[in-house]
Amino acid sequence: MKSKVEQGLNEQIHAEFFSFYLYLAVSAYFTKLHLEGFAHWMRVQAQEELAHAMKLFDYLNERGGAVRLLAVESPQSEWASPSAAVEAVLKHEQHISERINRLVDLANGENDHATAVMLHWYVREQVEEEATADTLYHQVKMVEASPHGLLMIDRELAGRPAAAPAAEAEA
Repeated sequence: MKSKVEQGLNEQIHAEFFSFYLYLAVSAYFTKLHLEGFAHWMRVQAQEELAHAMKLFDYLNERGGAVRLLAVESPQSEWASPSAAVEAVLKHEQHISERINRLVDLANGENDHATAVMLHWYVREQVEEEATADTLYHQVKMVEASPHGLLMIDRELAGRPAAAPAAEAEA
């Protein structure tokens, strides 16, 4: 594996671990607000982000690359409102999409076809991640002034199934 691709994958593993931390922080924020459905949804999403990091971790090992784990910074832990917390998630997903796109460009530029193909899973995943975060953000913004509306969304989010184990997520 070329060193530039290896470095890019290590940086993305770091970014995915930060995503895990961010979603946990948002989950804790919603728990503090007694919005358990939001907290549950964010915690399930955190587990999904951890699975994303581990998929890259395993791929890098499989290809003979060296995994270099970096320190994970503390994410923000307080927001001005529920919509601000969800907006932070949306902006973060957009940032991750940009990172994935740059990684695909890097893999293509280095003629690393295996990595480019593997990363297409992440490209598709990010379309879903952004769309989901965008919908949630706009729904929360719509009901921002209505505690009843926020509670309705909270109840809906409580029904999100737990994340699939990492082995199933790879399929």
